[in-house]
Amino acid sequence: MEQKTSSDFIYHLFLFFFSFKMFTTKMATAQKVPIFIKVGLVLDKDEQMGLNCISMGLSDFYARHDYYKTRLLLFNRDSRGDVVGAAAAVLSFYRWSVARKLVRKCILYTSTDFCTLNAALDLVKNIEVQAIIGPLYSVQANFMIAIGDKAQVPIITYSATNPSLSSTRSPYFIRATLNDSNQVHAISAIIQAYGWREVVLIYEDNLFGEGIIPFLTDALEKVNARVPYRSIIPSLATDDQIVAELYKLMTMQTRVFVIHMLTSLGSRLFTKAKQLGMMSEEYVWIITDGIANELNSLDPSVLESMVGVIGVKPYTPKTKELDDFTIRYKKMTQQNNPKVLSPDLNIYGLWAYDTATALAMAAEEARLGINSRFGYANVSRNSTDLEAFGVSNAGPMLVHALSNTSFKGLAGNFRLVDGQLQAPPYQIINMVGPGARGIGYWTKENGIVKDLNFTSANAKSYSTSKSVFGTIIWPGDRTSPAKGWVIPTNGKKLRIGVPLKDGFAEFVSVTWNSDNSTVVKGYCIDVFEAVMKKLPYGVPYEYIPFATPDHYMAGSYNDLTYQNYDAVVGDVTIVANRSLYVDFTLPYTESGVSMVVPIKDDKSKNAWVFLKPLTWELWLTSFCSFVFIGFLIWILEHRINEDFRGPFWYQVGMIFWFAFSTMVFAHKERVISNLARFVLIIWFLVVLILTQSYTASLTSMLTVQKLQPTVTDVNDLISNREYVGYKNGSFVYGLLIKMRFDESNLVAFNSPEQMDELLTKGSKNGGISAAFHEIPYLKLFLAKYCSKYMMVDPVYKAGGFGFVSILNVTEGKILVEIETTWLGNKIKCPDSNTLLAPKNLGLASFWGLFLIVGIAGVLAFVIYVIKFLRENLHVIEHSNPDSTTWDKILVLCRRFDNKDLTSHTFKNISGDREIALMDSPLQSPSSFSMASPCTCTNVPPSPIFSSPISVQNNTIVQGSNSTGNAVVNQEIELVMTNENEQLNSTLGHAVQ
Repeated sequence: MEQKTSSDFIYHLFLFFFSFKMFTTKMATAQKVPIFIKVGLVLDKDEQMGLNCISMGLSDFYARHDYYKTRLLLFNRDSRGDVVGAAAAVLSFYRWSVARKLVRKCILYTSTDFCTLNAALDLVKNIEVQAIIGPLYSVQANFMIAIGDKAQVPIITYSATNPSLSSTRSPYFIRATLNDSNQVHAISAIIQAYGWREVVLIYEDNLFGEGIIPFLTDALEKVNARVPYRSIIPSLATDDQIVAELYKLMTMQTRVFVIHMLTSLGSRLFTKAKQLGMMSEEYVWIITDGIANELNSLDPSVLESMVGVIGVKPYTPKTKELDDFTIRYKKMTQQNNPKVLSPDLNIYGLWAYDTATALAMAAEEARLGINSRFGYANVSRNSTDLEAFGVSNAGPMLVHALSNTSFKGLAGNFRLVDGQLQAPPYQIINMVGPGARGIGYWTKENGIVKDLNFTSANAKSYSTSKSVFGTIIWPGDRTSPAKGWVIPTNGKKLRIGVPLKDGFAEFVSVTWNSDNSTVVKGYCIDVFEAVMKKLPYGVPYEYIPFATPDHYMAGSYNDLTYQNYDAVVGDVTIVANRSLYVDFTLPYTESGVSMVVPIKDDKSKNAWVFLKPLTWELWLTSFCSFVFIGFLIWILEHRINEDFRGPFWYQVGMIFWFAFSTMVFAHKERVISNLARFVLIIWFLVVLILTQSYTASLTSMLTVQKLQPTVTDVNDLISNREYVGYKNGSFVYGLLIKMRFDESNLVAFNSPEQMDELLTKGSKNGGISAAFHEIPYLKLFLAKYCSKYMMVDPVYKAGGFGFVSILNVTEGKILVEIETTWLGNKIKCPDSNTLLAPKNLGLASFWGLFLIVGIAGVLAFVIYVIKFLRENLHVIEHSNPDSTTWDKILVLCRRFDNKDLTSHTFKNISGDREIALMDSPLQSPSSFSMASPCTCTNVPPSPIFSSPISVQNNTIVQGSNSTGNAVVNQEIELVMTNENEQLNSTLGHAVQ
């Protein structure tokens, strides 16, 4: 019994382990089975590049991520390159009944033949996909976007670039390629760099071609470039239609073309343009990435016809992964089709590869599984087609996962922004021979740059400089760009009227040839032609002289402006009455009317000319400053400097002598006080500047010839009824009449020579006293006769010469060069104003210097007074209580008049006295009695002292007390205290 129980236990244990093993094996097997996600492909059957790249992308991805639970299962449908084919291919992924209704409805919106439609219906299947990759072209996308939006199935395109296809229309439309509008700013930057002002747009007549036009037009307007014409070429245009359109472009003046079309049409366009001679030096061709992205697929003959073309395309970074993929792609393609020598691989194939990678990553991230299915609502039989459509429950999760997917793909960084691929920098290329050569880059942040450096922020501003491009091969094998316009073959020439002049031919001159043709030249003509060259377009014109059949001026300048010309070029002044009938532009010459009069030489001598360099205010200020400095130095030096002591009139003389001797630095007195030295340093600087300025001004007055006009006031001419001249036919005549000149006193002249002759004669000899003319003419006249005449104010304002838009010319060097050519090669003559006597110097030019020296002097004086009062404060403190303020002031003044024995300048004197006493024979003490009288030599004589001074009990007193002036006695006692102490000390040493 026990043995049986043991056997049963072992048997059941074996069954348990066997069942567990079978269960775990089954579970492991179940876990290794991937979850397939159905994905549809809507591509043309000829589009093998996209299909191959998608397949290789998925193979490479799952080889690196074999642990992923999901796998994309592809279902390919041929779109046949048209709208209905694409629609039918999409419907083949859904139910037959719904598909039949939608395709039948599609017939109402397209004109595709029914054979194509029947072929599409043959592909209708009962497949329900979770995402669709496609379509290939923008024209196929609208219907697919509507289906994807209704079914909540993401529609992912890697090649439909039309800007109108936006995710704002449907959140289920994902553009894994670039929007065409991203490149318009790169194109406009090129246009701006070369200064082209007109651009013709040539584009394909379909959704792809016309989608970029509004964005491109706006970008060109921001750089001041206009679009005068849009050339629209049908997608299926014949060669004759292309040639006819090119001939139309040849008759226009604009020569800058921007081409946006697919390569199938673009290759034919450039071939015909080459045959018609439109790839010559006067043309500029710029292609968008629609052609630039597929240059390697073009025939070599087409590439040869595109030499000199400029283009833009998205920048693809060179990486090892890209090189390896390119090699594998070409190897695989040649194995499948050995006849293909050079398999095509462009950026669209790289975007297809990255699209497959992104969708595989998103499917895993969204955790799509067996629960991902379509739901169908209960609808009636009479419901609409869209109501009968199924809705995917996995669509929102897949769209969200795609939006958050980012990685570094073969084409660059893959990152979706608002459902569209983030734009990389654009590469600018130049077609040279068999291929394209990179000449620069364009970035949104920095504009046109030579090299890309994503880790550096060295570019500080947006650049549109053409210098970064280096050498570019332009059409016609030229290295210099075309100006962008020519004179149109069917254009009407402008009729430009020019005046006929007898004099002042430097401004305008007209000569006739033997065949009655004319040659027009001059300053005004050169300015006009320089303006026309600056225009961004060609304007044909011809000069028509305003002359009679016998080659004389046909009227006045007013008559000229009233003629039926398209424009008038010449020395035509802008005045109010002419502006009522014609439009003037900005003036290009100096405006105004003035008068020229003869000059006379004033050689009269003036004995007082040496006073003229300075005004009387400056003379007076300088004199006062000298006296102030002299008095201030005397105050600062009087107590410590023997040179500034002595009798009263001696000291007064010293003040003036020292002050004015500094003017020529001839003073010999030594200055001891630091305050005085400080003041003198500043004063010497002022004196140096003042004397040098005086010398320069006096030299100018003595050497410059004094030329004075014979007439300085117009009113004198009017009141004296003097004769004055004016240019015949000029508006100046009317101006003189308004100034109240008598008409009988006005004399006309025609040339500078006649003007000189009339001024030389003078008003009393049949000539004129003054000549009135516009300033440009007068300057030209004075350049020839500068030694005889001068221009005198006032200047009567006028508008100056003017015609067509001349702002760019007047702001640059062109106008200066023209003026030098016609008006600057005359006799050089100094300005008549510089011949006048120089003006004298005034106080306004030097008040700052006097202010500085005044402040320095006052500051030094204040410091000295404060120091003096502090040293002699005991004089006031020990004064007689009955003394008045005036008495105290007198005591301080007498104290000031005495020597400062504490100064180092007098210590040497005391030392010499002590040595003399020590060397003398000793006398008896009685001989040095303090009661004996002593003459005090250190105290200068003063009128105050009327009696002898003696020393009694160590106190200096007057010999007679008849005056009874205790204050004076006290002052004398204090003054002599220091000297008595020194004397007693000396005597003590001698006794010892």
